[in-house]
Amino acid sequence: MILVSIVLLFQLPCDAQLKQTRRVLILNDLGIISSPGFAEVDQAVFSVLEKSPYQIELYHESLEITLFPDQASQRRFRDQFVQKYSERRPDVIIAVGSASFRFVAESQEKFLRETPLIFCAFLGDVPGDQNPGRTFTGVVGKPHPASTLNLALRLLPGTKHIVVVGGMGQFDRGFEEVARDAFHDYESKLEFTYLTDLSMPALLERLKHLPPNSIVYHTAITKDAAGELYVDSAQSVPLVAAAANAPVFVMDDVDLRGGSIGGDLVNWADDGRAAAQMAVRVLDGEAPSQIPVTTSEDAFMFDWPALQRWGINPRALPAGSVVINRPPTFWELYREYVLIGVFVLLAQTLAILGLLWQRSRRRQTEDELRRSEEKFSKSFRHGPLAITIASAKDGRYIDVNETFTLHTGWSSHEVIGRNPIELGLWTDPSQRAAFISRLLAQGSLRDVEITLRRKDGQIRTAFGSAELIEVQGEPCALSVFADITDRKQAEEAIASLSGRLIEAQEDERKRIARELHDDYNQRLALLSNDLVKLARNGSSASVEITKRLYELSDCLSKLGEDLHSLSHRLHSSTLETLGLVAGVGAFCEEFSEQQGIRVRFTHSHVPRSIPADAALCLFRVMQEALRNVKRHSGATRAEVHLEQLDEGLHLSVRDQGNGFDSNQTASARGIGIRSMEERLRLQGGRLEIHSQPTEGTTVDAWLPLKIASAA
Repeated sequence: MILVSIVLLFQLPCDAQLKQTRRVLILNDLGIISSPGFAEVDQAVFSVLEKSPYQIELYHESLEITLFPDQASQRRFRDQFVQKYSERRPDVIIAVGSASFRFVAESQEKFLRETPLIFCAFLGDVPGDQNPGRTFTGVVGKPHPASTLNLALRLLPGTKHIVVVGGMGQFDRGFEEVARDAFHDYESKLEFTYLTDLSMPALLERLKHLPPNSIVYHTAITKDAAGELYVDSAQSVPLVAAAANAPVFVMDDVDLRGGSIGGDLVNWADDGRAAAQMAVRVLDGEAPSQIPVTTSEDAFMFDWPALQRWGINPRALPAGSVVINRPPTFWELYREYVLIGVFVLLAQTLAILGLLWQRSRRRQTEDELRRSEEKFSKSFRHGPLAITIASAKDGRYIDVNETFTLHTGWSSHEVIGRNPIELGLWTDPSQRAAFISRLLAQGSLRDVEITLRRKDGQIRTAFGSAELIEVQGEPCALSVFADITDRKQAEEAIASLSGRLIEAQEDERKRIARELHDDYNQRLALLSNDLVKLARNGSSASVEITKRLYELSDCLSKLGEDLHSLSHRLHSSTLETLGLVAGVGAFCEEFSEQQGIRVRFTHSHVPRSIPADAALCLFRVMQEALRNVKRHSGATRAEVHLEQLDEGLHLSVRDQGNGFDSNQTASARGIGIRSMEERLRLQGGRLEIHSQPTEGTTVDAWLPLKIASAA
């Protein structure tokens, strides 16, 4: 019904002139219901033909190679097709897909051999002359699996496993073959797995359990091994993307949905438009052989939620990449508020200037002044931000808007003529004095945060700007503020929760360490002693049994040593009793012995009295940094340096190992680095990581002196 409506629409006269009628036949591999991709191609063809100088009789047929792949069905379709169009020959045929092209090009029917043929959405190289005596041209589809894989390896440098998924349908095999050819040169460098002969449930189960450092490349699934049929882009792609525990890359823009990341994608709609333009040229009298074959357009396209899910930085994408489903920017979300605020400021400034000018002319312009004041009052009174005008000398309020009274609880008649100190509005009067001093010196202030006390005593936080203006020759402060109390409380709650979680973690570490040391370790020691006594006193026992008892005693002793070491890693008694320098030194020695990595520890000017929470923070940062040396660097030596500088305490952990790109975003960093950053942030410190591939890594942790000396 949709196609009939489109045909009728094309047949409606666009003007009073009668157009010449031309017949165009579109032949698809799949129907528009079975393939949204082919539906986009058809729609693109329709849009171009509609603008042609002809009245188009548009015919549409589909091979439906997924629903009817058997030869008997195709033979019946061929017979019906020939019978249907031999008496109503089209002026041009547009073959959408490789199977449709072969269907027409290989036909021996005279009317088909003589009909100009345009192909598009054709996979593979430029087709040869399938049938001597006939001519054709078109658009060759060029998917770019290799380009997508290169980009994936750059975005996810740890990738080791490539999982290619596909189906068992005739349509699917062509896309799988393109992928296999493109990935041939990579098979010696990466591990490839082709999941193309499974039922859909089995495939989805496999995708849930892929090994780490894997990516998935989706070709096409219109039919699975169980014979079940699927619409590839609308059904198969969302199922694969939802099940896979790894990023999913695809071939064309129609498949960019359901959670797939994207890649270097073919745009089939562009193929359809190009093929339709060629068809119009043929209708104008050009021979297909005179129209050169073109290659399909491609572009790097990605899905924003999928990039976020897999921790891929959008800034690392190629230049000119198209990113869909991107959340609106701050400007898009708050454009109206920003414009209103700017408008209020501009309107206020203009109104005040107008007021001064009007007053200088006194009675001659009273009516004009009144109108200007009314305009200013409307924008000033009802703006979304709190706005005040106050004298810069004594601080008394000249005017305030309704938003200010709403935020502070003070009515305008209670405020005007009084200053904030009298009202107790500023919680810190010295902050008000500093605010006015800076404003008089600089002329304007931006991004100022203050704390205010409402009339009911409630403390609120405000954020805004101020401008120095003149009112009747007197310097005044024009201030615009927004209430950000709720946002500040949310930030403080998150910080408090992080601190409590870390504190709870440390308490649990201490409890487990004490239990290991005081209970299990002692019990193992007693058991080892009992075994030694039993071996010594068992004179009648065999030599083998006595030897075995001594061996068991040694094993228990070693197990006790391991438990003691684990207890020390969980909670350092040396740190707690002897301080930070002794605790760090003891851990470095123990780490060197157990991990086979030589750690050189140095320190200078470190005070003995350091708050316990600050010492524990730096100790944990040092622990995590050395663990990262063991896990990732491949180095055999490391250096740890602890010192007191003017700014506070400084901890440095350095190695000459593999290194990495330290410019990666925070979302791409591991849990260990984020844990170090959070611990330091809660103590008022900061973390810096300097690293380049093959050039080693340096971790610098800083704690302010006021915290380090708080004891």
